[in-house]
Amino acid sequence: MKTTLTEENYLKALFHVVDHEGKVTINELSKFLNVKMPSVNNMMKKFADKSWVIYETYKPLRVTEKGRREAALVVRKHRLTEMFLVKKMNFGWENVHEIAEQLEHVHSQVFFDKMDEILDYPKFDPHGEPIPDKDGNIISQDLQKLSNCKVGETVVFASVTLSDDAFLNYLTERNLLLNTKIKIVKIEDFDKSVTIEISGKTEILSKKATEKILVKH
Repeated sequence: MKTTLTEENYLKALFHVVDHEGKVTINELSKFLNVKMPSVNNMMKKFADKSWVIYETYKPLRVTEKGRREAALVVRKHRLTEMFLVKKMNFGWENVHEIAEQLEHVHSQVFFDKMDEILDYPKFDPHGEPIPDKDGNIISQDLQKLSNCKVGETVVFASVTLSDDAFLNYLTERNLLLNTKIKIVKIEDFDKSVTIEISGKTEILSKKATEKILVKH
């Protein structure tokens, strides 16, 4: 049986909220989805019937391997769509999230496999997030927040943890794009804003921004 739009939204939430042990609470899902806890509780009981989660009263949910794969496949559709919009339709990275939210609910796997082929099987989406393969496998990355870097370090901008339009425009205006080399020049004691050097120019980033930027060495 095909998954419903609502089920896919819950699956995607599980993908983003679950911890490294595959556990998540009803309360965490409720906050992430901005949905009342009784509704989340009822949906998780349905997920348990499908063997996507292990549901025990008053205990954290445990996502099964089957559930993890289902969640990863929804995320795959979303991230492939974002990449297609950027690479083949010339959308800006700040303009693709909402469109992908709509197209991710197309059920044809052949459609997305063809999209993957046309894009030459990309490993990452426009925001640097790994794209699961058609079996739900995903690349693990060793990234850290820019806010955790020290003065003098040079790192590479690898991903963002926030993909809303305002933040991505903020980065674009500063010519801060994926794979850009960033040198940490100064960290203000007062507000922890960070002065960086990119392509010979300096920019000042707020602490809030540096916490949303993920980098690698």
